[in-house]
Amino acid sequence: MKSFLKIVISAVALGVMASIPVLRAQDQTPPAEGAKKGKGGRGMMSVEDQVAAIDKAVGGLTADESAKIKDIISKTRDDMQALAPEDRRTKGREMMQAQHDQIRAVLTADQQTKFDAMPPPGRGGKKKKDN
Repeated sequence: MKSFLKIVISAVALGVMASIPVLRAQDQTPPAEGAKKGKGGRGMMSVEDQVAAIDKAVGGLTADESAKIKDIISKTRDDMQALAPEDRRTKGREMMQAQHDQIRAVLTADQQTKFDAMPPPGRGGKKKKDN
């Protein structure tokens, strides 16, 4: 009887230990909502979120400005996706600079000043502090 009880307890303990990885997998959080909408993955902001961030930073965009900026960002995003992975670093920087310049051209002079003050994208968007 004691050996049967040991076998049952061992089987239950083994079952509990085997289920731990499955339970941990269920606890992992899904990707951010912006990453689901965006095409790039890896936590990339959606086009709509980027336009909203620019809108907030410059103090309000017109519907026409928003539409133009959305088109610029969408085109850049599509062009980046079409690049070969080895070209993304070099050509991607050029494309992002061109996108910045195109967006800036859509804005008024006052909005351009505020747009220029926005933190750069990527790596948290934090500017380096001077010591």
